[in-house]
Amino acid sequence: MQDTSLHLARRSDGQPIHRPVMLERILSLLSPALSHAGAILVDGTLGMGGHSRALLEANPNARLIGIDQDENALAVAGEHLADFADRTTLVQARFDSLTQVLENAGVGATERGVDAILLDLGLSSLQIDEAERGFSYMHDASLDMRMDTTRELTAATIVNTYEASELVRIIRTYGEEKLAQRIVAQIVANRPINTTGELVAAIDQALPAAVRFRHGSSSHPAKRTFQALRIAVNAELEALQAVIPQALAALAVDGVLAIISFQSLEDRYVKDAFRTATQDSAPAGLPYVPEAFQARFVNLTRGAEVACEAEVNGNSRSASAKLRAVKRIKEDA
Repeated sequence: MQDTSLHLARRSDGQPIHRPVMLERILSLLSPALSHAGAILVDGTLGMGGHSRALLEANPNARLIGIDQDENALAVAGEHLADFADRTTLVQARFDSLTQVLENAGVGATERGVDAILLDLGLSSLQIDEAERGFSYMHDASLDMRMDTTRELTAATIVNTYEASELVRIIRTYGEEKLAQRIVAQIVANRPINTTGELVAAIDQALPAAVRFRHGSSSHPAKRTFQALRIAVNAELEALQAVIPQALAALAVDGVLAIISFQSLEDRYVKDAFRTATQDSAPAGLPYVPEAFQARFVNLTRGAEVACEAEVNGNSRSASAKLRAVKRIKEDA
């Protein structure tokens, strides 16, 4: 297998800014489905194209349809994938538009289907490292958090105009933050809040000292609130719920869908959807399972796989990654 580390996107000082999470495992799961002539790979969360570049290198017969809602990411990915321009189609869209994107690309419902689909959820390295986008609690910036900057809703709008009860619901549900009530009380008291620094300060005021003094760690006191706002701004869970059935339906026989998630709510949706897809649906008590009720997919991972210790040590963003994958074994009845 080729060494893909030489092709990582790099900062002006030459240091890599993009390390695709669980890259070797993604290559081993998806490459068997992409080895034949005319194989189609869909990367629904293209980011800077790290996973896709490695897959195209390893599978010279494969064609890529790369989707991302972030126009900045698409521009970077286009440069990163320039060597494969003749095998690459890039589309600005949210991944829950998958069915329409495939139809526009000539891979509609009447075609054979796609051979591999990858969804790498959450923030891309590019979005995290661009402080001005407002995703990071470590840098002061406008309170934005939009992955698609053409959309109107920003984190500032949510923070400054939503009712307190709705803010509590968002932060408690999407951030799994137990102290959501206290945080929202401080947010409301400090409105208007227009920068990430102002939001972090309000969160600090709301929390006990023992929590506040963990800045800089994976337990930064603002982490859960920022996660919740980002999910709400970008309707991430709604998009994930919508895209999974589309992705499963788009797969050809022997096609593979792999999803990397980074927080428990995402993984729960993926787990439940894959459980349903890989179970027979026959009524209880039948002596055998008729073809029409047999599962159309099998699991390729046992539960959720996580990054190895060496990868976590070299790339801290992989620490929370969970990977699940399924393969289609039958056409729909």
